[in-house]
Amino acid sequence: MTEACVQPTTLRGRDIHEQHRTATPLELLFDLTFVVGVALAAAQLHHAEGAGHLLQVLPGYLLAFFAIWWAWMNYTWFSSAYDSDDAVWRVLTLLQMVGVLIFATSVPGLFEGRTLLAVVGYAAMRLPLCLQWLRAAQGDAARRATCLRYAGGVAAVQALWIANYAAGAHGWLPAGAAWPAFGLLVLLELAVPVWAETRGPPTPWHAHHIAERYSGFVIMILGESILGATNAVSNLVQASGLTAELALVGLGGALLAFCLWWMYFLLPSGAALHAHRERSFGWGYGHYVTFAALAAVGSGLEVVADAMKPDGATALAAVSAVAVPQAIYVASIWALHRHATRAPQRQIALTLLVLACIGLGPLAVARGLPLPWGLLLLSLGPVMAIVAQERGRRA
Repeated sequence: MTEACVQPTTLRGRDIHEQHRTATPLELLFDLTFVVGVALAAAQLHHAEGAGHLLQVLPGYLLAFFAIWWAWMNYTWFSSAYDSDDAVWRVLTLLQMVGVLIFATSVPGLFEGRTLLAVVGYAAMRLPLCLQWLRAAQGDAARRATCLRYAGGVAAVQALWIANYAAGAHGWLPAGAAWPAFGLLVLLELAVPVWAETRGPPTPWHAHHIAERYSGFVIMILGESILGATNAVSNLVQASGLTAELALVGLGGALLAFCLWWMYFLLPSGAALHAHRERSFGWGYGHYVTFAALAAVGSGLEVVADAMKPDGATALAAVSAVAVPQAIYVASIWALHRHATRAPQRQIALTLLVLACIGLGPLAVARGLPLPWGLLLLSLGPVMAIVAQERGRRA
């Protein structure tokens, strides 16, 4: 066991030019706890889509996913700048992991208006990070003010979340004020890093490390989506045997997941962020849409599998449950690419073509194409984009 793991060390900023910087085993373990939260949030969306109640639960899904993503993102950027991997670091990370699991446990109740456990879990996810920022302020004299702004800002917003819950529980908030209050608190959360980073020396996060961590989150969401869809198809196979339609649904889901993975990894995120660190906020915050849409694609794949049952959703509703978030995902990664690299405007023509091809899936199903073939059709646009981009890179 290394000495750094036995004795607490001072948190000093990492070298932004450090060679071969990769995710640590602790970061990968930390990510696994978020699989639970993402899976439970996506499961609520899946049930609502299957029952035709999407609009009623969509705000809750977006809020729950924000809490999961925001806690993950804040830890990721902090660890990129200050990870020391000492004993205190590991213990505080464990406390955040416990908070993630508490929050994940609260997700089903959150959709039913039970928020106490969610508030407790969210605070447990966030408050240990305040202690980490205080440690960084002690060890990084050049960025002391920046770290203290982070610590104070995070703590203040958590206090407001708790106060908001107390006000709602005691009936102090006027009727209809809950969602505006949530929106204000989300904006305050988003404002803390901007305020902290732009008012003083910025933190020394590592561009390629950050790009790898975000890529890992994409893989984690895709893995959860593939697992959910596979379980749904497997249940049908166990109940009624393997049919050609179920085989096509399985193939269509796997192909689509593979295409969406490939499209994301066409982004030269590490190099772009390293060359233009000032673009990090738009790139980092923009991934909320990418991640939430990708998780919703997984929910839609489960709806497609359920639609193969006699009492499942209609074929059009099922394929639309995949196509709509898929289109949002494709548009978001184009926007991320555009923001990070300032790529030529002609890329928008390819993106519009992909979106048009995605729209063919629901249109064809509405005109009578069987659902499994409609699902396969959703991969046409991504395949075209992948071929075009790969040919362009080799030209």
